[in-house]
Amino acid sequence: MSTVQNNIFTNYNMIHIRAFDRKKDDIEELTKVINKSYKKLLDVGFNYLAAYQDSSVTLKRIDKALCFIAIWDNKIIGTISYYSPENNKGCNWYNKSNVAGIGQFGVHPSYQSMGVGRKLLELAEETATKEGVEELALDTAEGASHLIKYYGDKGYRFIEYVNWEITNYRSIVLSKKLK
Repeated sequence: MSTVQNNIFTNYNMIHIRAFDRKKDDIEELTKVINKSYKKLLDVGFNYLAAYQDSSVTLKRIDKALCFIAIWDNKIIGTISYYSPENNKGCNWYNKSNVAGIGQFGVHPSYQSMGVGRKLLELAEETATKEGVEELALDTAEGASHLIKYYGDKGYRFIEYVNWEITNYRSIVLSKKLK
């Protein structure tokens, strides 16, 4: 993993964003935030793994990622996992050597619409840019129109459809060209 992990710290309205530290941060707390941030999607029928995964799955998913967390009042309120190109695999677009990815991106519902997600996404984009990555990609449910709009407004464009074995929906891969 890059040295970026040791140097990132952002302060935004009393919200601190930094890399997850396995020695001092609670994987159970992180998992609960991920589960809660995806619950609305599960409630409308989208079987996102993040909505119900346990802490062992969270740990496995961040094992090859740089996991950023947003902290407010000593509790984790948001997260995003950045996967460098060598760890971003699974579909035609993700398998490209110049494409990094993000996943497990969520903010606890009580802290949404405060700019936390925007700052987490910007940090992932900055990390990819510093690593010389040309594209940053993600996938989401084809029917999650509000998420597709959110990413589209931030410069992400449609790349391809993917059917993952663990979901009950067709995913769309979105990607953004980085400067």
